[in-house]
Amino acid sequence: MADDGVPLPYPNLKVATWYYQINNVERLKDEASTSFWKAVEEDEMAPYLKSISSDKSDLINTIEKKNNEKLEEFEKKLKDDEENQGDSEISETLREKAMYLTRIGDKERALPAIENALEKTAGLGARIDLVLAMVRIGLFFQDTHLVTTNITRASDLIDSGGDWDRRNRLKVYRAIHHLSIREFKEAAELLIDSLSTFTATELMEYEDFVALTVLAAGVGCDRKGIKSKILASSEIKSTVTSIPQLEKMTESLYKSNYSEFFSALAEVEQIYLLTNPLLEKHSRYYIREMRIKSYSQLLESYRSLTIERMAKTFGVSESFIDRDLSKFISNGRLNCTIDKVSGIITTQKLENQNKSLVYEQVIKQGDILLSDIQKLHRVVG
Repeated sequence: MADDGVPLPYPNLKVATWYYQINNVERLKDEASTSFWKAVEEDEMAPYLKSISSDKSDLINTIEKKNNEKLEEFEKKLKDDEENQGDSEISETLREKAMYLTRIGDKERALPAIENALEKTAGLGARIDLVLAMVRIGLFFQDTHLVTTNITRASDLIDSGGDWDRRNRLKVYRAIHHLSIREFKEAAELLIDSLSTFTATELMEYEDFVALTVLAAGVGCDRKGIKSKILASSEIKSTVTSIPQLEKMTESLYKSNYSEFFSALAEVEQIYLLTNPLLEKHSRYYIREMRIKSYSQLLESYRSLTIERMAKTFGVSESFIDRDLSKFISNGRLNCTIDKVSGIITTQKLENQNKSLVYEQVIKQGDILLSDIQKLHRVVG
């Protein structure tokens, strides 16, 4: 672990992202490849390269030799600690060995090494850091069970007396997990709550954290929340120049500039969703939810409007709007109807909808009551 108590950034989560980009994002392939190979060599990640079936056998052999030498050093140090030192020295060496195995991407040996270190570690803070390291391994290898199990373990440890800093770090870990399983509302709440207290630099840099916060808020917050928690946030304002597409998306949605919103949403998909292995599988869901949010926001202001006008407002074709709205209406996601003949979209106010539902329930319950009375009358008669 780091001397100042800050967890080391192992495994380097960017490595998994760069590997994904090499194989799936053509425009980023060269840049990602350069960063990837530099990082795996610096962190001596031979076991990880083997796990992805890399064909760079010379590089693997070279850094695997370094792995073996380092692990032999740990074994010698552990033996010396056991013969000449106390429990605290043994615990420290076990943690160092576990973090080295985590750093080189050796999942199979890192997990038992961390568990072994946990058994020998008395300090609560150090124990929490070890459990959070297992969460990072889970995120790195997209092992959801490993992530959820150890987030629960970390929560229990923190609840037993963990410090303020680790409690705040855990919020970010939980948020990343929520994003990975398509729970944007839960993720947004945790990320927004961490804006002024973010210290989880072992997971990501602050600018990346802000980007994820704005991204999650797009789906996870309502219009009022986007205004008060995102657009008015001093923390986000201070880094807004690094996320122009996300700023444009949220601000244009809030200000009802729908053609600009659609343009920004397309950019966000390409820059933030399709380039991230944790988010790519949710990209279609995210884009769909954001479109529904924008359509609902516009339709709330009108009793009716033409397909032509709505298409111009969003900067798309009439056929696109027709297809998109029809799909969301049939799925029960939009409260409106389309008159194909006149080309008119008619909105259904929620209160009228609620009245209709109440009316239908009264009629249904009345029919049941009448049926019961008739049955009773036949029995009595």
